[in-house]
Amino acid sequence: MKYMLLIYADEQAWTESERQMCYGESTELAHQLKNKGQLVATSPLQSVTTATSLQVRGGKRTIHDGPFAETREQLGGFFIVDVSNLDEAIAIAGRIPGARKGTVEIRPVLELSNLPI
Repeated sequence: MKYMLLIYADEQAWTESERQMCYGESTELAHQLKNKGQLVATSPLQSVTTATSLQVRGGKRTIHDGPFAETREQLGGFFIVDVSNLDEAIAIAGRIPGARKGTVEIRPVLELSNLPI
């Protein structure tokens, strides 16, 4: 089963050296998961200051700079893993460096049969 591990944290909580260490640890984790055949995809995201949000209401698009929701934590990256069960996904989420300063949300991926691969 595939799970998306969404990494949320306050971008300002990290020093630049901590951020670089986090990237290094996350890259190492990604290689370990790939070697075990569990990694589907992973990537950090650019700063929330580069975000653009879009809504469509009544057929009309509205575009805003920045994230839609005002929160203390921002989506900073993700892993998509393919594991046997939620317990395995939780174990991997606990190894993500971002969990030490933020939150990792674990969500099962809804797989639709008619989506392109």
